[in-house]
Amino acid sequence: MNPKATRDAYGETLLKLGRQRQDIVVLDADLSGSTKTGKFAKEFPERFFNLGVSEQDMIGTAAGLSLTGKVPFASTFAVFGTGRAWDQIRLVVCYSNNNVKLVTTHGGITVGEDGASHQALEDIALMRVLPNMTVIVPADAKETESVINAVADHIGPVYVRLGRSKVPYVMPDDYAFIIGRSHVFHMGTDANIIAAGIMVDIALSAARALREQGIDTGVINMSTIKPLDEKVVLTAAKSSHVIVTAEEHSVIGGLGGAVCEFLSENHPVPVHRIGVNDSFGCSGKPDDLLKLYGLTSDSIINKIKKALNK
Repeated sequence: MNPKATRDAYGETLLKLGRQRQDIVVLDADLSGSTKTGKFAKEFPERFFNLGVSEQDMIGTAAGLSLTGKVPFASTFAVFGTGRAWDQIRLVVCYSNNNVKLVTTHGGITVGEDGASHQALEDIALMRVLPNMTVIVPADAKETESVINAVADHIGPVYVRLGRSKVPYVMPDDYAFIIGRSHVFHMGTDANIIAAGIMVDIALSAARALREQGIDTGVINMSTIKPLDEKVVLTAAKSSHVIVTAEEHSVIGGLGGAVCEFLSENHPVPVHRIGVNDSFGCSGKPDDLLKLYGLTSDSIINKIKKALNK
């Protein structure tokens, strides 16, 4: 199938959910065209709330709606939803353990030409630190559909991070997402790559090239970053000599941080993190930015080879 943006899959799945369930309501911060919640708004205007450029109000309103038995999906860009409204998410969503689904789009540097002000590289860290919050980063459009259906049934706060750009389909046809469970494409004996989001496709490309060179490299899609699939992470560490994490996020506080924290206390092994190295993004075309920040299959290949040589 042709590549498809995860935000497009979100808009389509949200519309289907709205047709099936009267308790689904949707909120947006004046970005429904970009987040794709506009499809829901057009068919169900009485269940759609545009709060304007006021993310704090959007989160507070979503929490209030959850107390009436509704299942609110609140959407905006990742940088605004997690940054501007962090205090509200902390207090009226997570501390109160309210059933709010925060689904943001335009995560990471592949936002592209909009530049650093719109490229969320800290959002996973901001959400992962909050008690009661579940954090999910789908790898493709198929997984996004399964994720949105799963979180609609899940009781409690959830953060789902989606992207702007079209991405290839990578998940198997029979795949069904389960919160807290990763998908193992292959468990390697030399190295294992634990990836999330768009980096899953890039990790698969790197692993194929490494296996052709005789380096048995596995790939794990860790789409649920919190709660981490600790059983699979432990198996990957015990099965191979090195772990590489790959994410379109800062190397601080995201997937790489979660894996390092767990393994350091349970089975210390060399872990090398592929991500943005403590810097802001910049304006440019998505593919060029991925190369600039080292989020490529070549970067993963070089990292694994150097680690194994040690």
